Formats: sequence, structure tokens, C-alpha cells
Amino acid sequence: MDPDLLAVAARVGQALKDRGETVGVAEGSCGGLVSAALLAVPGASAYYAGGAVIYTLAASRAFLAGSGVEVPPGMRGASEPFATFLARSAVAKLEATWGIGEGGAAGPTGNRYGDPAGHAWVAVAGPAEATRNVLTGNDDRLANMTAFAIAAIGLLAEQLELS
Repeated sequence: MDPDLLAVAARVGQALKDRGETVGVAEGSCGGLVSAALLAVPGASAYYAGGAVIYTLAASRAFLAGSGVEVPPGMRGASEPFATFLARSAVAKLEATWGIGEGGAAGPTGNRYGDPAGHAWVAVAGPAEATRNVLTGNDDRLANMTAFAIAAIGLLAEQLELS
């Protein structure tokens, strides 16, 4: 696993443990890297509430149905409203302090919405909310997945005031 990804996850994990807070994850094009990085930190059971890879419509329906989070009208994947919905739903479904949501196009081609490879939205919900658009300009699938995961956990680090 990428050392930069592990480093930011370790900082976030320690901060969450110190604060007695938890995080839930609903990620798409990262394919589980956000969760894997957070779980690679010893003692992750103290702060990791759970997560899901929301890569298909079926996964979205199964994990997010009945979350009590309002679905934005006209919402589509790989968008700011979608990432925010995922983050809020992770908080609601997993009863977590914080939620991370991510949706994008890892590559090597773009997605069905016309977004290019290397495009993603990441979001954090909880005591504070934030979103970020990631545009790598790259069609390397694994590099994009890693960049998206670093951006997602990094955004949580910013909300925790770690950076």
C-alpha cells in the first residue's frame, strides 16, 4: 500500500482514537482503499465503524437504502452531491461521528456520465462538512484509486484540523 496513504491514515486514526470518535466509509472508485488504509492502523477497531464499496447501483441501494438522508434530486454518481450523500449516509447507517464518501472514474477510461479518468469527488460529513474535486489528469487506474483515497482521508484530516 502507498506510504503516503498509510501515513495520512495513521494520523487520522490516532486523532480519532484520541478524540473518542468514529468514522464510516462509503467509497466507490477507491475500491476499498480508504477502508483498507484506515484498518491498517493498529487499534482501528476503536474508531472504524464500518464501510462499503458503493461501486454499483445495487450496492448503493443495499447499503444506503433507509439511511434517512435525503437523496438530492437528479443525483448521479461521481458528483459532489453523490459524494456528500455517501458521507452523510455512512454517518447515519453506521452511527459514526464522521463519514467519508467518494465517487469517481479511476480509469483507464472515463465513466458513463462523461467524466474523464482521474476525476473524483470526495466528501466528509459529521461535525463539519467538506467536499473536494480531484482531477489527476491521469488514466492509470491504480494511481487514481490511490490519489482519490489520499484525498478522501486527507479531507477528513483537514476537518480534524490535523493539517
